[in-house]
Amino acid sequence: MATPSYDLVILAAGMGSRFSGLKQMQPIGPHGELIIEYSAFDALRAGGANGFGFGRLVLVIRKENEIEFRAAIGRRLESRMDVHYVFQEFMALPAGFAAPVGRTKPWGTSHAVLAAQPAVRGPFAVINADDFYGASGYRNLTAYFQSTVASPKPSYAMVGYPLKQTLSEHGAVSRGLCATDEQGRLQRITEITKIEKKPGGARYTDAEAHVHLLTGEEIVSMNFWGFTPAVFPQLERLFGEFLTRHGRDPKSECYLPSALSTINERGAAEIALLPSEDPWFGLTYREDIVAARAAISEFIAAGKYPSPLWG
Repeated sequence: MATPSYDLVILAAGMGSRFSGLKQMQPIGPHGELIIEYSAFDALRAGGANGFGFGRLVLVIRKENEIEFRAAIGRRLESRMDVHYVFQEFMALPAGFAAPVGRTKPWGTSHAVLAAQPAVRGPFAVINADDFYGASGYRNLTAYFQSTVASPKPSYAMVGYPLKQTLSEHGAVSRGLCATDEQGRLQRITEITKIEKKPGGARYTDAEAHVHLLTGEEIVSMNFWGFTPAVFPQLERLFGEFLTRHGRDPKSECYLPSALSTINERGAAEIALLPSEDPWFGLTYREDIVAARAAISEFIAAGKYPSPLWG
């Protein structure tokens, strides 16, 4: 029996204001490879020797960046995966809602996943274009999809990482702080911002200007998810609720971790928390490029990736 193929949805429509540029197109490999390519490479291998885990790629982008993505991604990936392009546009809203005057940016990661709905055909993973997650998360998610049995409520999964692996040396970051039950199931995700790396851990400042200390061992969401199409109507409802409350704010965003935390707390789904044995890195600030390139060089030297990546 052939190993089933799943969809990999990559969220690549972010504007990268802190990065000052289109960070999704930033080369980090020695032959100009992008983080997206290393993600696709790991996802393709996730099924092991008997087949592949993720054979379809759905790229969520902005329409004005389509030519750049097709030039950079298409020529390398379209011969290896079934690639689809979908567009996240800030004007694409449910009936009865309109973007406020001055709005120019998309509505966040929940909105981005909804943009992928027409191209998704079954169980799928969601990742960020500018984050490197490592191979083990894709393997664990493939195994989760293959072992999941029918249940009264939808079953999803999130690949989590220790906070200390996800901090930047060059400025504050935002993360979804995870709480679990005794069985390791996800209970809630608390979105925290302005997290700064400090000796022995980290700290963040809340909306009331209170400072909180963190050990660095806390598990956080890095937007690495496993879903079935059942998530789409759930996200649609939550996005409508979000627009009712925050739709007039030109900068508000509907974050995927917060949406899934709400779904979970309402008892509308069960969410497994899957471990990753690999380090994470990402491009939040332009200064992160040096560390990203050094990490890829170390992986290549250790034999984890060929160079060039695609032979």
